[in-house]
Amino acid sequence: MTEWVHRFGAGRGDVDGADSQLLGGKGANLSRMAGLGIPVPPGFTVTTEVCGHFERHDGGYPSEVDGQVRDAMTALGAAMEAGFGDPERPLLVSVRSGAPVSMPGMMDTVLNLGLNDQTVEGLARQTGDPRFAWDCYRRFIAMYSEVVMGVKAESEHDESPFARLLDEAKRRAGVVEDHELDEKALRQLVTDAKRAIVDATGSEIPSDPTEQLWGAIGAVFRSWNGRRARVYRRLHGIDDSMGTAVNVQAMVYGNMGPDSATGVAFTRNPASGDNRLYGEFLINAQGEDVVAGVRTPQPIDELARLMPDVHAELSSIADRLEDHFADMQDLEFTVQHGKLWLLQTRTGKRTGRAMVEIAASLVAAGKIDTREAVLRMDPDKLDELMHPTIDPANKPDAAGQGLPASPGAAVGEIVFTADEAEALGARGKKVILMRTDTSPEDIHGMQAAVGILTARGGMTSHAAVVARGMGIPCVAGCSDLAIDAANQRARIGSVELTAGTVITIDGSTGEVFPCAAELRPAEIGGAFDSIMAWADEHRRLQVRANADNAADARTALRFGAAGIGLCRTEHMFFEPERILAVREMILADDEDRRRAALAKILPMQRSDFLELFRVMDGKSVTIRLLDPPLHEFLPTQAEEIEEVARDLGVTPEAVARSIEEHREANPMLGHRGCRLAISYPEICETQVRAIAEAAVAAASEGVSVRPEIMVPLVADPGELRILRPIIERVFGEVVGAAGTEIPYLVGTMMELPRACLLADEIAEEAEFFSFGTNDLTQTTFGLSRDDAERFLGDYIKRDVLARDPFVALDQRGVGKLVTRAVADGREIKPGLKVGICGEHGGEPASVEFCHRAGLDYVSCSPFRLPVARVAAARAALLDDE
Repeated sequence: MTEWVHRFGAGRGDVDGADSQLLGGKGANLSRMAGLGIPVPPGFTVTTEVCGHFERHDGGYPSEVDGQVRDAMTALGAAMEAGFGDPERPLLVSVRSGAPVSMPGMMDTVLNLGLNDQTVEGLARQTGDPRFAWDCYRRFIAMYSEVVMGVKAESEHDESPFARLLDEAKRRAGVVEDHELDEKALRQLVTDAKRAIVDATGSEIPSDPTEQLWGAIGAVFRSWNGRRARVYRRLHGIDDSMGTAVNVQAMVYGNMGPDSATGVAFTRNPASGDNRLYGEFLINAQGEDVVAGVRTPQPIDELARLMPDVHAELSSIADRLEDHFADMQDLEFTVQHGKLWLLQTRTGKRTGRAMVEIAASLVAAGKIDTREAVLRMDPDKLDELMHPTIDPANKPDAAGQGLPASPGAAVGEIVFTADEAEALGARGKKVILMRTDTSPEDIHGMQAAVGILTARGGMTSHAAVVARGMGIPCVAGCSDLAIDAANQRARIGSVELTAGTVITIDGSTGEVFPCAAELRPAEIGGAFDSIMAWADEHRRLQVRANADNAADARTALRFGAAGIGLCRTEHMFFEPERILAVREMILADDEDRRRAALAKILPMQRSDFLELFRVMDGKSVTIRLLDPPLHEFLPTQAEEIEEVARDLGVTPEAVARSIEEHREANPMLGHRGCRLAISYPEICETQVRAIAEAAVAAASEGVSVRPEIMVPLVADPGELRILRPIIERVFGEVVGAAGTEIPYLVGTMMELPRACLLADEIAEEAEFFSFGTNDLTQTTFGLSRDDAERFLGDYIKRDVLARDPFVALDQRGVGKLVTRAVADGREIKPGLKVGICGEHGGEPASVEFCHRAGLDYVSCSPFRLPVARVAAARAALLDDE
C-alpha cells in the first residue's frame, strides 16, 4: 500500500532531494530534526503526491489516505497524552503547507485546529487559564473562516471582518493591545465572529474536529494554486507541477504567560552574513503575531536576559542545524512554560551581500567546497553588490511601481529635461531625470543624472538599455506616473511632485519613493572576489562586455570581461556636437555631400576605436558597423532642424523635406544595418578605415590588437558577398601602407530568422556569428519590444508565455533558431566562433541556455558581467552533474 502519510522522524528524514520532493521542505526538515533529537512537536506529513491526486481528481483523495491520517492522528494524540475532540484533554494541531521549494507566506495555515465550544472549556480547565483558551479559540475561528470558508476583506484596502471585530472589542474594553483583552471580552468576540461567519457564508464553522481537519487540508492543497502562490512561482521560476505537502503538528503555545514566547531566528544575519544568531521574539504571543507585525518584537539577544537557559539551548540547536545542513538556517521556535520547541528549519533567505559572505565563510570553514559555493549563488542577487541599495532597516513606503530596468537605488532632485539634468549635474547636484520616455537626444542628461524614471517603456527600452550600460539605476514603464513637463510637475499615485523635489528610485525592484531614502553603498571585494575567482575556474563560456567607449571598457575590465562582444558604433554619436555629423550624412542628397560628412566622422571614430584598443590590450574587440535606426537620429524640433540646415548650408524647409523623404513606416525594420552600407558603400569604407587606422596606431604603441568587424542585419549571404570585399580591401590598404600585419575577423550579427535558416550559406562568408537576441526576438515574434510591454503582462498572467521574452531568452522559439543556426554554421565551418550580444547575455537562464547550445561566449552590459560569469559557472557545474 502506498504511504501517503509520514510521521516525523519515522525513517524518512535522510538528507536527500527525494525526501524534499515527497515531504516538502518543511516536512522533510521536521523529520530530520526529530531524527537528530531536537525538540520538535510531534506530527506527520501528507505528501505532495496527495496534492497531485487532489488536483487531478477535482478535490478527491486516494482511498487509503483517510485511514492513514486517522492512524497518524491517534499516534499523535498518544504522544501528547490528549485526544482529538476530547473535551477534557483536547489535542489541538496546526495545519501548514510545505512545498519542496520554500515559498514563505504564499500558502495557507490554520492554527489551534480542534477547538469548539466544548474543547475550549476543556483547554481552559487543563491549562487553568480560561483567557488563554478563549484567545486560542478566537484565533482559530478567524483563521479557519478566512482560509477554509473564504471570509475575506471586501477589497485589498479594507480590514478583514475579524480585524474590525477585534478593533471594536479593544475599543469597548478600553485597551490597546490584543493580549489586554480579558476572558469576558474574548468570549464576546468569539460570539460576534461566529455571527459574522453566518452572515458572510450562510454556514456555521464546523464543530467536528475531523471535519475541521479535512477542511484545512483541502484548503492548503487548494492554496497551491492560489493567486499569490502562482505569482510567486512565476517570479521565482518554480515548477507548477511540484505541489505542496501538508504538515499536521501538535500545537505548542507561546501565549501561555510571561514564561512563554514565540519567535524567528537565523543562524547568521540574513542581511550582512555576520556569523551570529539573529532574530526576534515576542513574549506571550503566537507565531502569527510576529509575522503579522501586530506587536513590536524584541531582538533575540534580549532572550538571553529574559530566558537565559532557553537562549543557550536555541544557540546550541542553531549551531547543530547549520553544521548539519552546511548552510544558514531560518528557524521558527516557541517557548511554552520555559520549554523550547522548534517548529521549523529551512534554508534562510538572504541578501546578495549575505549570500556571498556566507558562502565564502563556509568554504573557509571547510563545510562546503568552491563548487558548492558557486552553485549556491543566485546570479541575479549579485547585482545588489554592484550598486547602492536602500537600507532595508529604514525603507520608506513606495508611492508607485514600475519595471526594475537597471539595478541599484538613487536619490536625487527630479528634473524634466536632459538639458536641466546636464546643467544641474555640472553644478554638483544629484538629479533624477523624469521623462515620459527617452531618446538618443537625451543622452547628455542621462549621463549627468544619478537615476532615470520613465512613465513608458519596458525592460529593453532606450532608457533601460542605456542606463544598464552606464550602470545607473532606472525604473521604466511606471504606469502610476503622470508627467506634465511643460508645467514642471508630475503626479505619482496620489503624490504631487514638482521640479526639485527629492525622490528615491530603486531600479532593482521598480519602486519609487517620494522622499530621500537612506542608501547603503555598493560592496565588492573580499568574499565577492573569491566567488568570482571560483566561478571563473568552473565556467567554460567566455564572458564579454557590450561597451561603446573607453569608460565602458574600463568598467568591463574591472568586472572581469574577456573582451568586447559588441561595440555599437552609432552609440558613439549621441553627444550634440557629434550627432550633427551623422544627421548631415543621413540627409546628404548625393555622394559628395555624404563623403564630406563622413570625413568629419572618420577622426571621431578613429579616436574612439584607438582608445578601445588601448584599454582592451590583448583582448578581442567586436565592432558592429553602423546600424542607426534613422528616425532616432533625425531632428524633430524646429531649433534642431534650423541647426542642421545651417550646418548643411540649406534652408530649414529643405531639411524638413529631406526628413519627410527618410520617414519609414517601420523604421526598426527599415533602411539600416548592412542595407544602409549596400546603398552607400562609402559608409562602410569610412568605418573600416577608422578601425584599421586605429588598429595600426595602437599596434605602433605596442598594444596587442584583435579587431572583429561585425556586419549587422544580414538576411542573405549575398549581402556579405558585397560588403566583405569592401572590408578586406580597405583594411588591407591601410595595414599594407603601414607595413604591418594585424589579424582580424569578419562576421555577422544574426538577428533575423532568415539569417538563422540560411546559417550554412552565411557561414561560408563569415568567420563568426553573434546573435543579436533583442532584434531576433522582435523579428521572430513579429512585435516591437516597446509596444509589447502593453500586453505581454497579460500573456504571462494567462500562461501563454512563462516570462517576458525580452528579459529571458525564449528558448522554445528563438532558442530553436539559435541552436539550428549554430549547428548549420559549424557544419560548414567547424571552427566558427559563436556568441550572443543581446541583453539576454546577462540573464542567468539565457546564459545557461547558451552554455547548453555550445556557444563560445556571451556578451552583456558591464555591470551584468559578474551575473553572467556566475551563471556560466553554474551551467557548467550542473552540466557536469
